[in-house]
Amino acid sequence: MKRIWKSCIVLVVILLVSACSLEQGGSEKSSGDNGSKEGTKKIGLSISTLNNPFFVTLRDGAEAKAKELGLEITTVDAQNDPSKQLSDIEDMIQQNVDILLVNPADSAAIASAIQSANDAGIPVITVDRSAEGGEVVSHIASDNTAGGKMAGEFIVEKLGDAGKVVELEGIPGSSAARERGKGFNEAMDAADGFEVAAKQAANFDRAEGLSVMENIIQSSSDFSAVFAHNDEMALGALQALEAAGMNDVLVVGFDATEDAVASVKAGKMAATVAQKPELMGQQAAEAAASVLDGEEIEKSIAVDLELVTE
Repeated sequence: MKRIWKSCIVLVVILLVSACSLEQGGSEKSSGDNGSKEGTKKIGLSISTLNNPFFVTLRDGAEAKAKELGLEITTVDAQNDPSKQLSDIEDMIQQNVDILLVNPADSAAIASAIQSANDAGIPVITVDRSAEGGEVVSHIASDNTAGGKMAGEFIVEKLGDAGKVVELEGIPGSSAARERGKGFNEAMDAADGFEVAAKQAANFDRAEGLSVMENIIQSSSDFSAVFAHNDEMALGALQALEAAGMNDVLVVGFDATEDAVASVKAGKMAATVAQKPELMGQQAAEAAASVLDGEEIEKSIAVDLELVTE
């Protein structure tokens, strides 16, 4: 009888030891999996709108470079709505992203979202458009003021002695609209005989560019050129001008999107200021990687511009 009890006790001990070993082995495997996943740094990318080819290319550049660098990246589309962008960024903060890349829909409104990231200890890099508040590690963009001036000087050169020009402005409150407008108007002010005959916001949108241009034409067709703060508005304006039979009006855009470059090559648009959105996205991801590695980066990182005329 004693032998039977001893055998039972031994068997129970063996089973208990085996169970503990299996549990520990499973725990180690689970811990290893979690450790690997948690070890991947996460980037949150908030884009002002993906309804614009420029920002689609910027996103693609950032995502491709992040993948190449072994970083996880999540992109959200604010749809040009500052309130949605704030909500999107709050969500990414709750998801514990390690760094934020922000392309503001509105440079003033984005300040509270950046401050929330600052309070959470999450570094922020702005891309293409700057922020008017909050602490930003770096700003990556083309020199929009220089680009606007480049467009204005091109128009002055092409028109010669004098001319009236229409300006289609981007989203009010965005740094890109302010800076491009500033550079363009500097070129106009410096040229004798030139004036901005009309200016109106079309919010960086092609359909709005079309409708705003139609309204301007109805008011007065006495102008020789149009400068639009981006290509989408320029292409909309071009459509309105063609419909009105005003094929001799110079149209200059900004961004060098695929459609705009094709229009320039076809002899319809006169020129577009070429930003490099893919490169901008790549540089944003590279800057994020450097910050996550504890490196210091420049407060302002410039992306080259060029004028496309053929």
